Amino acid sequence: MNRTFVICKPDAVERGLVGEIIRRIESEGLRLVAVELRQLDDVILAQHYEEHVAKPFYPELVSFMSRSPAVLLVVEDLDFKGSSSEREVFSIVRSMMGHTDPEQADEGTIRGDLAFAMPENLVHGSDSIESADREIRLFFPDLLS
Repeated sequence: MNRTFVICKPDAVERGLVGEIIRRIESEGLRLVAVELRQLDDVILAQHYEEHVAKPFYPELVSFMSRSPAVLLVVEDLDFKGSSSEREVFSIVRSMMGHTDPEQADEGTIRGDLAFAMPENLVHGSDSIESADREIRLFFPDLLS
């Protein structure tokens, strides 16, 4: 399926920006397949960020991502009808998010317009089809069964 996974991080929820982020996603012709407000814990974060567990910034990342609820989204292309689509949803969302560091993000992107500094950059989006499949399976296993 032509889907991707997005997290509106705790700072987005705390600042009341989830609606604006969803509005931007939907204005690109994408639709929500699943939405859930969830408190993330150390176990799920260790699975999600498995490649970062041994890195020095990991404890700060887990502390940030678990300090308050996040909104988890699965997004797909409205035009996707089961045939190969020219639009890769993960790529559309990644472009909309902007550079990981808000100070380097272009104006018009979520991070460029709304975020202030690392690590509180408002959103996470899958970086490939494979990552999207893994992350959707991790957070919304019923969608892929």
